[in-house]
Order: sequence, then structure tokens, then C-alpha cells
Amino acid sequence: MKQLLNQMDEFSRRDVMTRAAQTCLGVGLAPMIVGGGSSVFGEEKQKLKPVKQKAESVIYLYMSGGMSHLDTFDPKPGTEVQGPTESIKTKADGVIISEHFGRTAKWMDKAVLVRSMNSKQGAHQRANYFMHTSYAPIATTRHPAMGSWVMKLAGRKSLTLPGNVLIGGGSGHPGGGFMESRYSPLPIGDPATGLQNSKLPAGVTQKQFDKRMKLMKQFDRSFTSRFPHKSVKGYSDFYREAIRLMKSEDLKAFDISTESEKTREMYGEDRFAQGCLLARRLVERGVRFVEVNFGGWDTHQDNFERLPDKAAVLDQALAGLLSDLESRGLLKTTMVVVASEFGRTPKVNDRQGRDHHPRVFTCMLAGAGVKGGYVYGASDDKGYKVAEKKASVQDFNATIAYGMGLPLDKVIMSPSGRPFTVAHKGKPIADIYS
Repeated sequence: MKQLLNQMDEFSRRDVMTRAAQTCLGVGLAPMIVGGGSSVFGEEKQKLKPVKQKAESVIYLYMSGGMSHLDTFDPKPGTEVQGPTESIKTKADGVIISEHFGRTAKWMDKAVLVRSMNSKQGAHQRANYFMHTSYAPIATTRHPAMGSWVMKLAGRKSLTLPGNVLIGGGSGHPGGGFMESRYSPLPIGDPATGLQNSKLPAGVTQKQFDKRMKLMKQFDRSFTSRFPHKSVKGYSDFYREAIRLMKSEDLKAFDISTESEKTREMYGEDRFAQGCLLARRLVERGVRFVEVNFGGWDTHQDNFERLPDKAAVLDQALAGLLSDLESRGLLKTTMVVVASEFGRTPKVNDRQGRDHHPRVFTCMLAGAGVKGGYVYGASDDKGYKVAEKKASVQDFNATIAYGMGLPLDKVIMSPSGRPFTVAHKGKPIADIYS
């Protein structure tokens, strides 16, 4: 067999080994055996040009529960499925959105709507996981969310601040998955209270604290020497970075109370809105990836009564964020994402609500490098299915990664020895970049 393989040309050998691996192991070896500068996405990569303005940071606004596309960013005026929600014109020629987004309408010339999103996951937990990781959940592996990939592949910009922060996220967030602890997001529950447990306990002096840390290192030394694994080192790195942050002036980045009353009012008083303000403060100081979670979009009943209030909070916070970033010169280097796990059904149920609908929904990208005032893809005339230019969840995540200049074909091995990439098999939508 070895002699036969040696007689084959390079691509023939790869093909035989890949097919054998797929047959015997159920996996492809292509990512692991490609060499000589080639890549698993070689052909696609040759066609892609680097974006003119690479995003240095991402603010990812996640609408947990499944946001109705028909009542937000893909209305169908004049149809029986639209219900009482009216549509309005925006600053982008020919682009209409829901009446609930009057403030955001003024910023649509800076944004792209992807109206042809499609997912294979229709249950909240699985769809949430899929949207964040590009992988369907499996029992043997927990996959990293996008923020952890950004940390792993792009590195940190700040020596003291974490590179990945999650504001208001629930327990269902994938976190760092199989990656080391230092790539996991730093969780912030309430943005108004800042970073909890970041100061010395009452009655403990710096000298006492340093002594305790020295003792802890001594206790841990024998264990770490016996088990020199990545996960063990990861925890040590995590503690070291936490202590460095505690002693840094950058800790003030988490204190939104120092912002002017005018700025805070621009975003709104809701916890999500204040989370968006905190996100701006963090990216301004070099944090790579900040996710702000906004739940409550699961409108199985009373959709048309509940949604206006939810949309009003998002509208004010989103418009405030875009305005604030623009005024500080940060919008050209910060990508703002609005995403949800799926949309809602065009058909209104007997409880005046809309049910889960992964067949088509809408996500938004704004800021760094994107072609403002542009709509990619379309749903059909009733918002039921994709009519043109279908975009998978993996494609959308690959688009974010592409906009940051991340290597889409970079293979990271899980502890179990399985190969993974940032957006699985997704292909970036290069069309949406100017």
C-alpha cells in the first residue's frame, strides 16, 4: 500500500487518504493533510480579496428567542401575513423596514440586511448553539462560540482587558467550548454594576492578597508539574490575567456611570441598552468581541402587542450605538451585528402570535467595511422561504470572520483530536463588503 501511494501524484494520494478516512473513521483528513501553502478552501480563497476596511472589533447584538423578520427588518406591506405592523422608508434608497425602527431607519445607509438567512435548527437551544458556533450540538464536543474563535485567531489588542466579553448571556451560551479557559467570554450580568468581584475583599490588604496568591501557587506547583495539560495551564493564565486587570486603570472601562447623562439617555435606560453602551466603552479600549444578549423575542402569543416595546428598546439602543461609534470614529473599525436564532412564521396562530420559523429570517451587519444601504438576498412575497441567494448560518459567520481578516481555513484540533474551523464549511458573502 505504501509503495502504491508513493507512486501516485500529490492530489491522488490525498484523495485516497481522504476517502479512506471518510469510510473508516467518518471524518475527512483534508484539513490535516493539505500542505505546501494550499488550503481546504483553496479555490474560494483565491477569488476573495481582503476587505478594504478590516473590522478590528465586533459588537454582536443577539436577539434571543427568535426575532420576527416580518415585524422588524423584512416587512411585507399589503399582504395578509403582515398584520398591523406598518413599514417605513429608510435613508437607504429602496430599503424599507418596520415602523418600530424609526431611529435605525436613519442609519440604514451604514448597514446591510441579509434577508435570506436559513437554518436547519428550529428548537431554541439547538438553534442558539448553531448560530453561535456554526456547528450542530453533539454529545462528545462543545464547540467554541464566535468570540472565542476571534480571540484564538486574531489575538488580544489590550494587554489588560479581556478580548472576549458576554453581557447578559444565559447559561445556554456555548462559551469557549473546547478551547482553553482564556478564550472564554468574560460574563457580565448587569452592565450598570460593572465587573463584579474585581476589587479586594473588605479588610484584605494588597500585601495579604499577594501572600495568599503565593501560597496558592505553591500548593498548585506539584499538581501542574504532574499534569502539564493545556486546560490546567489555561486556568493559571486566567487567574494571572484577572489579577493584572484588577490592578489596571483599564478596569474603569466597565464603569458606565462615568458616561454623561446625555450619552446614557441616547442609548436608553433598559439593561440591554446599557449593555450596548458598555460594549462601546470596551471596544474603544481594545476589546475584540463583545456580545450583548437581548431576550424575550419568543412571541408565540400576542406578537403585535409585545413586539412594539421590544423593538423600541432595540431601535433606540442600536441607533444610539451606531451614532456613538460614528461620532468617535470607531464605526469604520467596528462591525455591529444584529442576529437571532431564527425568524417567526408568516401565519399568525390562534393566540395572535408567530411560531418558530428557521426557513428564512433576517440578520444585519453595519460598520467596518460593509456596503451600506445594501440588501443581500430576499424572502418570497410572504416571508415564508428564501427566494434568492440563500445564506446559511455558517455563511453568515464566515462573513463576520472574513470581515475581520480571520483565516477561514485555519484548523484547530479539539482535545479529542477532531479538526474544526471558525465557520465550519461556510463561505463568506463577499458581496456585502464595499
